[in-house]
Amino acid sequence: MVLAGCATQPAYQPPDMPVPVAFKEAGATWAPAAPADALDRGPWWELFGDPELNRLAEQVQLSNQNIAAAVAAYAQAQAVVRQQRAGLLPSVSLSGGATRTGGEGAARSGLSTQASLGVDWAPDLWDRLQSGVNSAQANAQASEADLASARLSAVGTLASAYFQLREADAEIDLLQATVEGYERSLQIARNRYAAGVVAQTDVLQAQTQLANARADLATVRQNRARFEHALAVLTGQAPADFALPRAAWVPTVPAVPLGVPSTLLQRRPDIAAAERAVAAANAQIGIQRAAYFPSLSLGASAGTGGSSVADLFKASTLVWSLGLSVAQTIFDAGATAARVDEAQAARDGRVAAYRQTVLTAFQSVEDQLTVLRTLQEQEPLRREAVAAAQRTAEQLLNRYREGQVGYTEVVTAQVSALSAQRALLQLQVNRQLAAVTLVQALGGGWQAPWQAPA
Repeated sequence: MVLAGCATQPAYQPPDMPVPVAFKEAGATWAPAAPADALDRGPWWELFGDPELNRLAEQVQLSNQNIAAAVAAYAQAQAVVRQQRAGLLPSVSLSGGATRTGGEGAARSGLSTQASLGVDWAPDLWDRLQSGVNSAQANAQASEADLASARLSAVGTLASAYFQLREADAEIDLLQATVEGYERSLQIARNRYAAGVVAQTDVLQAQTQLANARADLATVRQNRARFEHALAVLTGQAPADFALPRAAWVPTVPAVPLGVPSTLLQRRPDIAAAERAVAAANAQIGIQRAAYFPSLSLGASAGTGGSSVADLFKASTLVWSLGLSVAQTIFDAGATAARVDEAQAARDGRVAAYRQTVLTAFQSVEDQLTVLRTLQEQEPLRREAVAAAQRTAEQLLNRYREGQVGYTEVVTAQVSALSAQRALLQLQVNRQLAAVTLVQALGGGWQAPWQAPA
């Protein structure tokens, strides 16, 4: 009991962090999650309802090299824990040998054998070894959280690249249809110029507009290729071995359940990793404080020897020893105190980093809620602008055929209609990207078994 009172590791308490009762930007649009939270029931990417995305997300978790590196780091951290735990138990060694001597100058020749069994144990009276185990275990748990962060980041990056590729597919369809329309407009201008109704400038304007549309189409195709290359690397493949066929894009934006703000502390693996780093730093204080106390080690050995192997089993040749050693540093010019202060400062730094991680997490959620709400408000306005711009372009083209307006007005209206359509597509993909970012900000529903319940 006296020795137990000399425990050197400070009692660990997770850092205090004030948690808001609700997200500021949630408003009426976002309701708290029900107990059967969609982010806790299964993979979050399934909320988007895209089978191809589901397939790629499963593949990225198996083949992504960043995830593989995180898995290896976690396995390494677990091995360190087992290594530290082994230090709490005695070590047993067994040795044996046989030596034959001889020669003309030797006083005696023959065979000598020996065998010995040794046991060494350093009792952990001051919790130095246990503190090392606690520190290693906290580091392993932080590594587990880092692995979850790597998975969340890889799948989030995959989803973002996938949605941008599908938006590029939709934009390619739009530009191809636009090019076909501009080709018809160019033919109309040429016919009217051949009839002597309009000047050649109408033809030149139509040619310029068509060339610009074709250039835009080439740019979008280039962007799609880059997104396809990114998907290949994320799934652990060379771009030359990966191809994703074009498909119809349904810009689904799921209603991501928010839960209550306190669940963010369990859902986000980076927050969990930061808290575990605090626990590991707290354990290091105990390791450094143990240097104030003497170190104690026990050793025992038993051995036997003789001129033949049979002599090893005779009681008369048995030799044993039992020893106790104690060591204590008398003077180190304050080095131990400095190491304790260093460990305490490191813990304080980890606490500050943890609190900053939490604050940044709340900021990220609030930012994405604002983005999603704003984009949701803008989409009907963008659709209205597209409809109006298309009607204007059609009417002006018809009036141009009748000779009522100049071709400059037609060009302006067509450019405005194309710009409105492309802006709508970009807004739709931005909504999906913001939903992905919000899921990542909420932690993707990850929660480790060693975490305390919210």
